[in-house]
Amino acid sequence: MTGDHDTGSQADRGRRRLLAGLCALGAAHATGVLASDRRAPGVFTATDVHPKDYPTVAAVRWIGETLERETNGRLRIRMYHAGQLGRESETLEMARYGAIDFARVYTGALNNAFPLTRALCMPFAFDSTEHQRRVHDGKVGAEVLRGFETRGVVGLALYDSGPRCFYNTRRPLHSPRDLAGLKIRVPPSDIFIELIGLLGGNPTPLPIGQVFSALETHLIDGAENNIRSFHASRHFETARYWSQTGHSYAPDALLVSKRTLDGLSRSDRVLLLDASRESVKVMRRLWDASEAEARRALAEAGIQSNTVDGPSFRKAAEPLVRELLRDPALRALHAAIRDAAG
Repeated sequence: MTGDHDTGSQADRGRRRLLAGLCALGAAHATGVLASDRRAPGVFTATDVHPKDYPTVAAVRWIGETLERETNGRLRIRMYHAGQLGRESETLEMARYGAIDFARVYTGALNNAFPLTRALCMPFAFDSTEHQRRVHDGKVGAEVLRGFETRGVVGLALYDSGPRCFYNTRRPLHSPRDLAGLKIRVPPSDIFIELIGLLGGNPTPLPIGQVFSALETHLIDGAENNIRSFHASRHFETARYWSQTGHSYAPDALLVSKRTLDGLSRSDRVLLLDASRESVKVMRRLWDASEAEARRALAEAGIQSNTVDGPSFRKAAEPLVRELLRDPALRALHAAIRDAAG
């Protein structure tokens, strides 16, 4: 697994240079969009790759409404949804340097830059959504959020997004051997790339926006995500098999530029932090309702859903878990996560 050190292979350095270039392009695009809006004092910018009705987008919009109401319009948030300001990796960099104020980012894409997020992405760390929410609301969630402050952003909230499972165009997956030969889209995360390999699939990193066409053209055979995203993205129109593995509960993180937070008065800072914490309840309520609706709609669409041999998937993932637990900080967080399972 690739680490977070400055040393690395030539390929690793090449990927970092490529990412830097992409971020520069994204920042240039964002600067043009934001300049065209003539940003006014007190108007914060927020970005999300999800569509306008997605629970995380709605939760951040709720924060903005709260700020606007409590300050008589002095503070508010302008939301750029559906990836208008670029990919998550790009918007994270823009938030770090203050080009935008808020970014909602999937933690799987944060593992290298913010190592503590790996604890929340480890395979089979959580048993259920209820288990995950207890952890997010406790000391582990607070420690992971504090870990963001090392690189120019501040963690405001963790938004859970259900269990991640496999879907594909070929067949039901009952055990890891059913993944053999399948090209599975993964997010740009070392954990997920290595996990798919251990389970017997061929990991194929792709931006989420390219998955639909990749499924249609058979560039990939399947992907893994939560059921709400599987439905909202309409990937089910091509991938007709859903396998309930629950192999990860990797959440989303809401981040604010440290420059933005430091520029607020003490009372405004407290207001923002309180509203962000309360937004988790808003997001969860919307998430639970939308997840139930997605399950209903997928059943009506005739998607074949199956349970899996959970122990066989856990056993196949054990080498990755052992490797991650060599890190003392991750070992302590993982132990606390497992202690909260009961």
